[in-house]
Amino acid sequence: MSYKEIYEQWLNADLTPDLHEELLAMDEKTKEDAFYTYLEFGTAGQRGLLGAGTNRMNIYTVRLTTEGLARLMDSKGDAKKRGVAIAYDSRHFSKEFAMETATILADHGIPSYVYDSLRPTPALSFTIRELKTLTGVMITASHNPAPYNGYKVYGEDGGQMPPEDAAALTEYIRQIDDIFSITLGDTEKYIAEGMITIIGEDIDAKYLKNIETVTINHELIKKYGRDLNIVYTPLHGTGEMLGRRALATAGFEKIAVVEEQAIPDPDFSTVKSPNPESQAAFAMSEELGRKVGADMLVATDPDADRIGVEVRLPDGSYQPLTGNQIGAVLAKYILEAHKTAGTLPANAAMAKSIVSTELVSHIAESYNVEMFNVLTGFKFIGEKIHAWETTGEHTYMFGFEESFGYLIKPFVRDKDAIQAMLLICEVAAYYRSLGKTLYDGIQDIYAEYGYFVEKTLSVTLEGSTGKEQIAEIMGKFRDNAPEKFDGLEILLTEDFKELTATSHS
Repeated sequence: MSYKEIYEQWLNADLTPDLHEELLAMDEKTKEDAFYTYLEFGTAGQRGLLGAGTNRMNIYTVRLTTEGLARLMDSKGDAKKRGVAIAYDSRHFSKEFAMETATILADHGIPSYVYDSLRPTPALSFTIRELKTLTGVMITASHNPAPYNGYKVYGEDGGQMPPEDAAALTEYIRQIDDIFSITLGDTEKYIAEGMITIIGEDIDAKYLKNIETVTINHELIKKYGRDLNIVYTPLHGTGEMLGRRALATAGFEKIAVVEEQAIPDPDFSTVKSPNPESQAAFAMSEELGRKVGADMLVATDPDADRIGVEVRLPDGSYQPLTGNQIGAVLAKYILEAHKTAGTLPANAAMAKSIVSTELVSHIAESYNVEMFNVLTGFKFIGEKIHAWETTGEHTYMFGFEESFGYLIKPFVRDKDAIQAMLLICEVAAYYRSLGKTLYDGIQDIYAEYGYFVEKTLSVTLEGSTGKEQIAEIMGKFRDNAPEKFDGLEILLTEDFKELTATSHS
């Protein structure tokens, strides 16, 4: 059907009043964007604007995806009885989407374990492993602006759903002809019967117990970490649920929280975008930092899987660290600390995405540690961890993506900003013991391994037109790779789709 026909189908359906009103107010361009396709189920699940339409996040598209997931789990036989862990962040409709998900699963005889309130994405990953569920669902749009929400699906190891299952789920979704044919059972009845179990503090306590294993040098923290002056902001998201407790338990005593941003807020009212990659998101942290004399500022995104860091310079200003710089200083500290303690395994290995800095590869090489490059998406780092656990070929030490995602200990199988926050504070305490800052530490790494400069530029092209533009741009780069850029000679072009490398020297 054309987008116009699908629009009419929705207009004549028995929708919730808010979605029906939105349909009536749509202009032609908005209609096309809302109905020209269905939300794509990509490498990290679905993500889209909230609103009416097949290309939007709403209760009907959530039901569609969940029905597909339920059919996939039905195909697993008795394994489906292990159930699904479900968590959600502070965004608009996150809790509603979570309960819709649990109810449809219950309609299929699939039990679920739903958090009593918002929780971080890494806590969901941990919960899957702790409860040994077959699958997990996280309702979140991560660091995207307030008008977005999303639906992430996880496998039984706590990592993002593997490609073969994601492809199967996509096919099950495609087989559903009528999105409005999916009916919903009685949620309260399922809770009373135990098909939907509400979970909370008991799992939090187990996660926080595991978090205690992330820090390496407890004596260092006791001596230098207790006076480290830290400002923390969860940017209106889930990090406050566990972040402050984790820092205090580790021994960091001077923690000032941006209280206005500790309140869960689906509109993220104090920031333009709740993205810790952006210095603008640190405005209130910088203000509080100047007031309390903070040595460092730490921010986590709404689902607490990404972390941003700023460091105070001698002139009192705050310097943001890039995702690559954070990755480099964490990797260096992990390897040096374990080498010093005599606990660095002979088969130690690290993993990073192909777009992340090669500086960390040089650091790993200097410790005789193998670095593995994987495609973008933390699921591929999770696949490496699983493979190494299975074969014993390597011992996982650290993994990261330049987009501010890090994982230290693999009791979680996705990015974990709570883990990263603890360790980056320990690294700051280490440099404090040397009379230096984290920023000084970065400069020391550059002096030892050479200078690496990276900068990420984000270009947003939306809708069907944007999709075509992206394909055209990538095609031009692939077919006609430039040999110079802004007057500088390009030495090598790597094509990770075609698996080719072209030297221009």
